[in-house]
Amino acid sequence: MSDYQQYLKERELVDLYIQKGFQIKTITENLSGAYVLFEKKDSKGELERETIHVLTPAARKYFSVRLIQQQKGLS
Repeated sequence: MSDYQQYLKERELVDLYIQKGFQIKTITENLSGAYVLFEKKDSKGELERETIHVLTPAARKYFSVRLIQQQKGLS
């Protein structure tokens, strides 16, 4: 898979979780990429968590922009 295709896949995942009502909770960066933890409360008030592993630099920039938008209340 090309880097661009990988980026598109990672960007889709970020957007999918945000569309489902998840918010970015934590980001853990290391030499193999970044782990992005998403959280949301379900209808019972229980916490749902999903983690994705982001490998491409472009997708890392993308979720950073989405995090800034989240913090400013724009997303």
